[in-house]
Amino acid sequence: MTEPAAAALPDLVGVYGGGRMGAGIAHAFLVRGARVVVVENDQAAADAARERVATSVGRAADRGLLSSSVDEALARLRVTTAAGDLAGAGLVVEAVPEDAGLKLDVLRRVEQVAPDAVLATNTSSLSVSGIAEGLRSPQRFVGLHFFNPVPASDLVEVVLGAQTGDDLAEQARQWVTALGKTAITVQDSPGFASSRLGVAIALEAMRMVQEGVASAQDIDTAMTLGYRHPVGPLRTTDIVGLDVRLAIAEHLERELGPRFEPPQVLRDMVAAGHLGRKTGRGFYDW
Repeated sequence: MTEPAAAALPDLVGVYGGGRMGAGIAHAFLVRGARVVVVENDQAAADAARERVATSVGRAADRGLLSSSVDEALARLRVTTAAGDLAGAGLVVEAVPEDAGLKLDVLRRVEQVAPDAVLATNTSSLSVSGIAEGLRSPQRFVGLHFFNPVPASDLVEVVLGAQTGDDLAEQARQWVTALGKTAITVQDSPGFASSRLGVAIALEAMRMVQEGVASAQDIDTAMTLGYRHPVGPLRTTDIVGLDVRLAIAEHLERELGPRFEPPQVLRDMVAAGHLGRKTGRGFYDW
């Protein structure tokens, strides 16, 4: 696989947060030639983040999707606990949990240490315009909603806040193309396009389970075979995390009304700690 010219991307890209999503975003930029700095809260989290990225890059090499060696790619990766190491980055993507206050705190910290960087949030549902209100340069802020798992996903939502500059919107789309992915442009609105549609389908599937209409597997099969979805909505919920889906649904309910009210079965499963693949049990056993 031939990588596009690295010049299409910032030479140095920061990713704040090295969990599953952050590691996947770091992977996406690394395999396209950028240098990447991942920032985590403590050394244990930083070590775990490095391992996630290294494993992901190794898998890409095994599948013939890496033109350089694994060692060469990982030589461009730095995982740190110091936000100051983001200095000089052309782009910093925030990939911390879906909490608006936490995201704003992180982005303000990045503004201090990398004042010339474009800032992006990987939020899947929170208001880009709302977060931007707390930043010094909201015109240099955009949503880049990557999808899990990032290495295998072809889609990135470019979410435009009320003050996102037109030039930045075009630049963001070009960066997505340079990553070998497809950009769709969405105006800031609750749940954007993908989360709003995906959650609506998933919540209805959960209600069907709750009402005994069909099993989780049969509901998913209806969507994979009947509508050609690659993965059914309940298995996708397990992969994303039931707690993540619940938080998004509650946010959409507040913003858009009762049609996004989470079913009781979702609340009960989250309360019981059945969060999907990451805990070994959700709508499926993993």
